[in-house]
Amino acid sequence: MLLRHIKRYPFSLTIIVVVIYLSFFHPLSVKIPLFKGFDKLAHFFMYAGVSGCLWLEIFFNHKNGVLNIRRALIAAVISPILFSGAIELLQQYATKHRGGEWLDFVANTCGVIIASLIAWFIFKPLIIKSNSQKS
Repeated sequence: MLLRHIKRYPFSLTIIVVVIYLSFFHPLSVKIPLFKGFDKLAHFFMYAGVSGCLWLEIFFNHKNGVLNIRRALIAAVISPILFSGAIELLQQYATKHRGGEWLDFVANTCGVIIASLIAWFIFKPLIIKSNSQKS
C-alpha cells in the first residue's frame, strides 16, 4: 500500500520530505534582514505547496470524476494542518535550536486553507474541463 501511495503522490511526498528537512535543519547564524514576518510568509507558502500539490495529485489520480471527498479533505486539508502542528510541537520540545510558535501554526493553516480553496474552485474545474475535452 505504501508503494502505491509513493507512485500516486510522488511530488507531494517530495515536498513533505523537504518541509520536514527545512523544519529541523540547523540554519546558519547569518541574519539576512528581509522584512518583518518573512518567516510567516515562508510557512504560509510551504504548507500551501503541500496542500496544493496534494490536491493536484488527488485530482489527477481521480480523472474519472469519482472522488471520495471525505478522504480528499482528510488527505489534503486535515492531515497537513495536523502535520504542521506536530512539527511545531517537535520544534519546541525535541530540538534545542528551533522553537515552535503559534503564529507559525496559524500561517501554516492559512496556507492549507487558501491552497485548498484555489485547488477546489479553480484547478478542479480546469482539470475536469480538460478531461472532458480529451474524451
